[in-house]
Amino acid sequence: MNYLLSSPSTILHNQPNYPFSPLNPKLGQFTTLPSRKPRITTTTTIVRSKGGDDSADAPDRLISAITYFYPFFDGVQYGKYVITQFSPLQAFIQPLVPAIRVFKSFPFNGFLVFLTLYFVVVRNPNFSRYVRFNTMQAIVLDVLLIFPDLLERTFNPRDGVGLDLMMSLDSTVFLFLLVSLIYGSSSCLLGQLPRLPIVADAADRQVPP
Repeated sequence: MNYLLSSPSTILHNQPNYPFSPLNPKLGQFTTLPSRKPRITTTTTIVRSKGGDDSADAPDRLISAITYFYPFFDGVQYGKYVITQFSPLQAFIQPLVPAIRVFKSFPFNGFLVFLTLYFVVVRNPNFSRYVRFNTMQAIVLDVLLIFPDLLERTFNPRDGVGLDLMMSLDSTVFLFLLVSLIYGSSSCLLGQLPRLPIVADAADRQVPP
């Protein structure tokens, strides 16, 4: 009964503070929760060219194209039979004769070029992989010339079927070097990555992506 006779202010004071109660003086005032900004996840897509950083600028293309002359100059003697038979090959080789003579002028030039290319270029991380890979291909191609050289020194036929086989082998080696030079150098100048048969996988192992 006393409760009923209490003043309105006392009633209001004793009522529990329900958020949506009609006796709540803060009726209609909603508590604003701190807004959370939507989480935006940025995904960066890195497009890599085939073979890692195999894209190349103009200097890299030029250096890579020049390296393919190394095995060609070192194995040009294998063309002694086929060059004399085809005049277009003579016209192609003629402008290169001065450079070939310089390369052949000292017996250890080939070995010195090999050491320079391998330790100064292939093992140098300052060069792009494009340059190092193409240089390694040229080196591996030159190393493979050991096998026809050993065969020629071991058998060295003077006539007959043996001479015919040796001529065919020498001509095949020379044509492979010539095709590798044209394909490798032209691809590099165009900014493409040449992959020579036999030697490309070996170069990949020496110059990982």
